[in-house]
Parts: sequence; structure tokens; C-alpha cells
Amino acid sequence: MKRSKALTKWGLFIILSFIWGSSFELMKIGLFENHDLSKPILTSWQVAALRLVSAGLVVLPFIAFARRKVPPKDMGYVALSGVLGSFFPAFLFTIAETKIDGAFAGALNSLTPVFVILIAFLFFRKKIAPKAYLGIGIAFIGSALLFYFTWKGHGASSLGDISFAWYCVLATAFYGLNVNMVNKVLSGTHPVAIGVIAFATLLIPAAVVLYFTGYFNLPLGESKYIIATVASVVLGIFGTTLASVLFYYLIQKAGYLFASMVTYGIPFIAQFWGWVNGEHVDIYRILGLLIILGGIYLATQVKKEEQQ
Repeated sequence: MKRSKALTKWGLFIILSFIWGSSFELMKIGLFENHDLSKPILTSWQVAALRLVSAGLVVLPFIAFARRKVPPKDMGYVALSGVLGSFFPAFLFTIAETKIDGAFAGALNSLTPVFVILIAFLFFRKKIAPKAYLGIGIAFIGSALLFYFTWKGHGASSLGDISFAWYCVLATAFYGLNVNMVNKVLSGTHPVAIGVIAFATLLIPAAVVLYFTGYFNLPLGESKYIIATVASVVLGIFGTTLASVLFYYLIQKAGYLFASMVTYGIPFIAQFWGWVNGEHVDIYRILGLLIILGGIYLATQVKKEEQQ
């Protein structure tokens, strides 16, 4: 029984790391033909909107179930969770990937736990142990080195492009704010129901964005638009809806601390896809990533020790 439980949780860990780590590659497929920045297909707004529309459509059959699980007084918070945890980050990451590569974006995504801790301290009055401060500092040093090594790898002329990485950092800040908000006001609410209602709430605004960005006026029958659309839809169904459900299931089976370790697997899958597609992935970038992860480990270990 114990072996079966261990296989289940590690199997889910690997699946989630692969799905979320591959999300940055799917964004790139939706944005550019053959990863060539001179051959754009869909805009960043269209890729993100397609992702959210797909996620919303998939959860519609489960709305009745979700409404029974979420008290009416919490509906506003659930909708806010969708905006903070899905809507803004979806657009921010695709905007960033119009100028930076997916491997770089995937590495910066690992800053999410740092912002979870920082925002808990700054806005939710949570105490932070001295060791956590050290971990956060190390993680930010790693991110600074990651910026520097990426800039040096692409040449000084790309400094303006590298600045788009701040959209990724802002997205992780929204993730951190959402985690704290959910923990504060929705901790007793069914987690899958939160996801269902949050994604369904975003369906209409995402569809409006898709319409007004001219997606339906494109020659959608051409192969490159079909590929880009399929990549964006797969991103929504698997990278948003399915992954969220599996993540909640992993929390229930293995606990939040183990589930949060997915943070360590995602960037390495993103680096793998970057390497496969000829993006600039070298030992210096991996070094910066490892420093970030080391800082995250140190900061989150404090939380684990406090819970024991």
C-alpha cells in the first residue's frame, strides 16, 4: 500500500512537472512559426485568450457541482482568484515570450514560492524566520544572475528584449498574491470547485479579448494557424485545467509541502524544451536557476520545520 501511494504521488509529480514545464514551449508554438521571431502567427493576447477560453469551456459541465461546493458569499473571492491566478499571468507570460525564450520564462516561473512568502509577510502579516530572509535573498541573487547570463548570452543589443522578463516576474507576484488570498479566505472551500468556477468566470472576458483582437478574421484554415490554435487550446486544456485538478489531487494525497516541490521540476522541463529547440541554454543559466532553487529550498524548509 505504501509503495502504491509513493508511486502515485511521484507519478503525479512527474506528470505535473512535464505539463507545466511544457507550457512555455506551447506558448512559443502559438506565437511563432518554427520558433522564428520574424514569423509571428498569433499575438500574445490571442494565445492567452485561447488558453483561457479552452479552460473555461472544459469546466462548464462541472459548474453545477462546483456551485454546490462554494458558498455564495465566497463567489466573489473565487472570481478574484481566477483573475489573479490565471487571467493576468496568462497574458503576462505570453507577452514576455514575444521577446524572451521559453526556457528563460520557465526558469523565472520558479520565483513563485519567493513571492508567496514575501506577500504573506508584506500584506498578510505573516512572520518570516531569519533563515527565510536568507533564502529569499539567495533566490533573488540567482534571478539577477539569470538575467545577466541571459543578456550576455544574447549580446548587449538584446537588453531591451531581456526587460520583457519582468512580465514573468510580475506574473509570479500575482501567483504569490493569489495563493495567499486563497489560503486566507478560501481555505475551507473545495479546491477543485474553486478552479472550476474561476476558469468558467474567465470564459466571457477571454472570449471578448479573442474577438476584439481579430482572431476570427484570420485565415484559420492555413496550417500554421491550425498548429498555433491547437497548441494554445492544448495549453488551456492540459496546462491549465487538467494540471490544476491533478495538483489539487496531489495536495490531497501527499500534502501541500510535497505538492509545492513541483516548483523544482517545472524549470528543468522548460530548459529541456529550450535546448531541443535551439534556445540559448548553457551552464551559466543552469547555475542561476540552481541558485534560485537553492534559495527557495532554504526559505520553504523554514515553513516545514515550523509545521513539525
